[in-house]
Amino acid sequence: MPHTGHCFCGQVRYSIQAEPIAARMCWCRDCQYIASGSATVNVLFPDDAVKFEGVITTMVKTADSGNTVERGFCPTCGSQMYSRTIEPKGMPIRIRAGTLDNPELKAPEAIIWTDSAPRWAVLDPSLPHHPKGPK
Repeated sequence: MPHTGHCFCGQVRYSIQAEPIAARMCWCRDCQYIASGSATVNVLFPDDAVKFEGVITTMVKTADSGNTVERGFCPTCGSQMYSRTIEPKGMPIRIRAGTLDNPELKAPEAIIWTDSAPRWAVLDPSLPHHPKGPK
């Protein structure tokens, strides 16, 4: 520790002063748009443990779960950096695994929103599948 990462162009960097809480793949429709047709792979950390440097553009949207979610991305290269639930409060931040300097830090432990995945999606049978988001 600390864990670090950055966007594709390097303009946004971050450090994390905590160990991962969990990791999962998400097939909700929002994530499919963000990932250009695939699932996102997210490593979860306590929100207050992550510190960003650089300019981040954010977008706030109500997710399929009904939660209000903020997504952060680099305005220069477009890399998706994170998503965080604004409402309800108290949930972990979801860092995009591909932005970690060590993407091997934590492998996905579950696949969520499988009901939204296209029929052609490859869903690892060794991981738990959840039709919607976690409760």
